[in-house]
Amino acid sequence: MSLYQEYLNEIEERKGQGLHPKPIDGAELLSEIINQIKDVNNEYREDSVKFFIYNTLPGTTSAAGVKAKFLKEIILGEATVAEITPAYAFELLSHMKGGPSIEVLLDLALGNDEAIAKQAAEVLKTQVFLYDADTARLGDAFKAGNAIAKDILESYAKAEFFTELPAVAEEIKVVTYIAAEGDISTDLLSPGNQAHSRSDRELHGQCMITPAAQAEIKALQAQHPDASVMLIAEKGTMGVGSSRMSGVNNVALWTGKQASPYVPFVNIAPIVAGTNGISPIFLTTVDVTGGIGIDLKNWKKQVDANGDVVRNEAGDPVLEEVYSVATGTVLTINTKTQKLYNGDQELIDISRSLTPQKMEFIKAGGSYAIVFGKKIQTFAAQTLGIEAPTVFAPSKEISNDGQGLTAVEKIFNNNAVGSTPGKVLHAGSDVRVKVNIVGSQDTTGLMTSQELEAMAATVIAPTVDGAYQSGCHTASVWDKKAQANIPKLMKFMNDFGVITARDPKGEYHAMTDVIHKVLNDITIDEWAIIIGGDSHTRMSKGVAFGADSGTVALALATGEASMPIPESVKVTFKGEMKQHMDFRDVVHATQAQMLKQFDGENVFQGRIIEVHIGTLLADQAFTFTDWTAEMKAKASICISQDDTLIQSLEIAKSRIQIMIEKGMDNKNQVLQGLINKANKRIEEIKSGAKPALTPDVNAKYYAEVVIDLDIIEEPMIADPDVNNADVSKRYTHDTIRDLTYYGGDKHVDLGFVGSCMVHKDDLKIVSQMLRNVEKANGKVEFKAPLVVAAPTYNIIDELKAEGDWEMLQKYSGFEFSDLLPKSTARTEYENIMYLERPGCNLCMGNQEKAAKGDTVMATSTRLFQGRVVEDRDGKKGESLLASTPVVVLSAILGRIPSIEEYKTAVEGINLTKFKPISMN
Repeated sequence: MSLYQEYLNEIEERKGQGLHPKPIDGAELLSEIINQIKDVNNEYREDSVKFFIYNTLPGTTSAAGVKAKFLKEIILGEATVAEITPAYAFELLSHMKGGPSIEVLLDLALGNDEAIAKQAAEVLKTQVFLYDADTARLGDAFKAGNAIAKDILESYAKAEFFTELPAVAEEIKVVTYIAAEGDISTDLLSPGNQAHSRSDRELHGQCMITPAAQAEIKALQAQHPDASVMLIAEKGTMGVGSSRMSGVNNVALWTGKQASPYVPFVNIAPIVAGTNGISPIFLTTVDVTGGIGIDLKNWKKQVDANGDVVRNEAGDPVLEEVYSVATGTVLTINTKTQKLYNGDQELIDISRSLTPQKMEFIKAGGSYAIVFGKKIQTFAAQTLGIEAPTVFAPSKEISNDGQGLTAVEKIFNNNAVGSTPGKVLHAGSDVRVKVNIVGSQDTTGLMTSQELEAMAATVIAPTVDGAYQSGCHTASVWDKKAQANIPKLMKFMNDFGVITARDPKGEYHAMTDVIHKVLNDITIDEWAIIIGGDSHTRMSKGVAFGADSGTVALALATGEASMPIPESVKVTFKGEMKQHMDFRDVVHATQAQMLKQFDGENVFQGRIIEVHIGTLLADQAFTFTDWTAEMKAKASICISQDDTLIQSLEIAKSRIQIMIEKGMDNKNQVLQGLINKANKRIEEIKSGAKPALTPDVNAKYYAEVVIDLDIIEEPMIADPDVNNADVSKRYTHDTIRDLTYYGGDKHVDLGFVGSCMVHKDDLKIVSQMLRNVEKANGKVEFKAPLVVAAPTYNIIDELKAEGDWEMLQKYSGFEFSDLLPKSTARTEYENIMYLERPGCNLCMGNQEKAAKGDTVMATSTRLFQGRVVEDRDGKKGESLLASTPVVVLSAILGRIPSIEEYKTAVEGINLTKFKPISMN
């Protein structure tokens, strides 16, 4: 059967799902289609022309290479297609973004046919996705006296690719749609259990919110054809949780506009809003698509006649509505006055949503075009020997005399690219920075590869110290979906220059280690900037930003990222941990104490948490920095002591060496280079030439939070509060309760020890608790299933060497096998312990989940609705988050323990401890 016939069969299957033909990315299929176009009598010719024009993916896909070559033949008169004139062929090339299309346009522009060369030049003037090989050709032609090359460069120097674009409309009409009350997680917009379909944009779009919501959005569009639908998180924050480009893609698919008539299902310009604004990661993704994100502030705390906040019976502030954004309300965004209006009534200033830089993103259809455009303008001006005219909004540079630097300000100043030489920059400054480490995870990696193809990138930027493609999100179940997607992803990334968890050649053992753990190990400098395709990219060395798949692609392709320097909140500690407490309890208590200190205001949201836990090694400290995603912080920085940092770097070196010995290093010896850099950094610290990073004593913070360890008396549990009468307060991570609250009798259906929040000591705690119970009772019996997933293979190897894995095996009813991985997701659990393969497992919820309606006690990161456990009729699923000893004991008892039971169970166990620096 021909590839085209297979494609027709697939089209019929998709029709049954209400889907259009899948966009073509393969050269072989498009070559068959071109042959059918050339055969004027072919029965499939008419459809073939349409597929060629309207259904072929651009950029560096193999199909794009074939398409560009055929369009070149048409332009040169070597092929004739009635439906595609040479002029139309140029138009099609102009929508192909880069890679082979740029190569063809340069061939034509620098060729001997003057008329064709001028036409090609006009198209090239609109293009920005040029790389070194492309600009080198232009530069060489200019130096050789080519007039066309000079004309193109002069246009680039004036940034006509941007200035000639239509201006942003002064008024943008929107009609509101409240997607949910309270925080809206990206799981609602792009559910984790549908991760396998993210690269198929139309198919994945069907999972956004609910079919009913999709119908309501379409109805609003029919009623208001001149307005864009604005998706709203009422009384909450939009886009919390995972960093999902697919979430924004889905919003754009349903509410945005098509980026190009020749590229299907790639939409731009979504408009989103939240009472409490937009999650920082999600807002970056909105910028990528040229959209608008608005902080509505349409509810405020009610105050009495004395100016005191009015509180309800639960002690929470009572909110009052400032203005209504009820579904169906027609509002106007005025980009000139930078205000939001309801008719003539001014509602709120939205200037932060329409900064000069954001207006450029909107005009250009996304931030990528601006990033690449600036590079092209700089290159052209330098080649011509002229000063580039000021076209783009100048980067805001804030420098406050006499003010010291926070840790993140120091890192950004150190990594800044293109800022005023010698100028010290403070928070609020717009900075382009060098990125040191990049991470791509496997459920967003296919989209990252698509973004790289779309921006015509073929090799990792040489300035990136190291990059890693994980396999952790698909570790639990090696099903047909994973088998179809993951090998293809690993090959693409490996070829691109990224270290990959799975070997495309099959020579080294698959490493399904949790991506954040690997990134934490390969970060070998606390001055590093890390970009990763997951919101838990929160390393305890350097400053790490979780990002969408597009921002990850940009970092891989350019080695850079652009953002304002964030404000910082300083977190320090006093007092002493109780003997029966675990560091995870300190993490949860930090959130609770912060909210209490600031009367319910989350001062962490959108800012850097600079946490002073320098006595903890990187593995243990990561438990804190990881949780800052749940605190809604933009990122975090761990301030470490010299000797602690050296120990952490030595551990990192040993783990990188294991990766090398597995055969994971590439031809560029990236991993060996990281070890060399770690050795250099260790020597700098030991010699005193460059001690561990610390902020200046006169640094300025948005707020300072002091956590009192003395008042943390009991284990602290993050509760989704699924039955709270105020819907906006459910699933927030802000409800932190002590163990006694549950009275020792709340039923638990399943326990889970795993995710990036745990480290080796947590697995040792499981082993030690089993020994304690065995010693007391003669055996261990579970009254609820306990799922245990070590985050890395290294941990298992170390546990085996130290004798702990044997204890876990003794009481396990299931142990994973790399030789025989599971091919189907588990749907039922027995009251036994399951030793699962290293990876995300239940935490991600894309492959396996607890039974619907279960009450789960977990060490994982997220408690969002439907992630670890879904609802069932009459019973809401709930995932409560706690320390490892609480989870293990809950599974053994089948209920949440009392404080007395807990203290007895952890007696003599080495829990993860922390002492503030002043106590050492």
